[in-house]
Amino acid sequence: MNPPTVTPAPTEPAAPSPSVATTDGVYSTESVRTARERSAVLEQQIAADPSRFRVLTGERPTGALHLGHLIGTVDNRVRLQAQGVEIFLIVADYQVITDRDVAGDLPAVVREVLLDYLAAGIDPEATTIFTHSAVPALNQLLLPFLSLVTVAELERNPTVKAETAAAEKRGRRGMSGLMFTYPVHQAADILFCHANLVPVGQDQLPHLEITRTVARRFNYRYAADRPYFPEPDALIVPAPTILGNDGAKMSKSAGNALEIRASEDETVAFVKKAKTDSERHITYEPDRRPEIANLLTIGAHFAGTTPEALAESVGTAGAGRLKQVVTEALVEGLRPMRARRAEAAAHGPEYLHDLLARGNARANEIADSTLDDVRDLMRMTY
Repeated sequence: MNPPTVTPAPTEPAAPSPSVATTDGVYSTESVRTARERSAVLEQQIAADPSRFRVLTGERPTGALHLGHLIGTVDNRVRLQAQGVEIFLIVADYQVITDRDVAGDLPAVVREVLLDYLAAGIDPEATTIFTHSAVPALNQLLLPFLSLVTVAELERNPTVKAETAAAEKRGRRGMSGLMFTYPVHQAADILFCHANLVPVGQDQLPHLEITRTVARRFNYRYAADRPYFPEPDALIVPAPTILGNDGAKMSKSAGNALEIRASEDETVAFVKKAKTDSERHITYEPDRRPEIANLLTIGAHFAGTTPEALAESVGTAGAGRLKQVVTEALVEGLRPMRARRAEAAAHGPEYLHDLLARGNARANEIADSTLDDVRDLMRMTY
């Protein structure tokens, strides 16, 4: 299958991208502004002709998806899918063991994640859902791609730096080789299917820069006359940090998350326990009043309004009224998702198995073709 039309990549290995990172892996304000301006143009192009784009997105299957996933990433995938953009959705099971000694019960977790995708509105007929471990050719691209980056470049990656600091703080074993090479594995995820668009938050821009670097250097070294890999663009999407009911970032491991699969009673209890403050007048001030702002963000997302408008509607009625409004919006917003999830689960495990098998088959077909092309370009076909 032919990849979507893309703009040819530059052929100079040192050519800077329009969103180049600094040496410590942090983007400058100017670079972020440039990336945001580019994203606005991309949104216009998507609206005009979605067939030009192929998106790669996904996450590690570390547990059932929760409200933070839904608002932060999943709903945006559903939006792009509805616009007609081709999406490859990776369940990155190999990445679970980047920072774990054991993978846990991955089959059970993957099933729950698939049900959550279906609940949110992901359509497996329109979106290709697949797993890392089921696509050998994708993972084999890691070897030639590793030859295109330096150790210093990997060490500057924010994820690698953060994991190094976290491991030292926890006194755990040293960072695994898989974690260290994670940015290049991510490049293989994106480039195997010739994705030319990756939805990210602005804090994830340095991650995508490694992929752009790999594509640019591969093209220069092996396909200078006719660049083979696109340099994927970042589509910066609003990705608010959703807090749990304890005021900390929502996380399953922290026990403060509301899962998509939660019951109506659990949803009501979650909001009831949410932290607020003592001020009677409800205002949207994320820096000064993060807990109130979080409830406004959640409520507005499901009510189809803005946090500012929701705050104005509550006014001086206080946190009790705010929680009532947010609860109502959440319950109504999640009701159709719970219905879709229950319907999918009722089909039994064979349904999910077949769904994933179809996605894996399509991903394998494309990955095999890409690997064959890479071998030919590297003159490694014997």
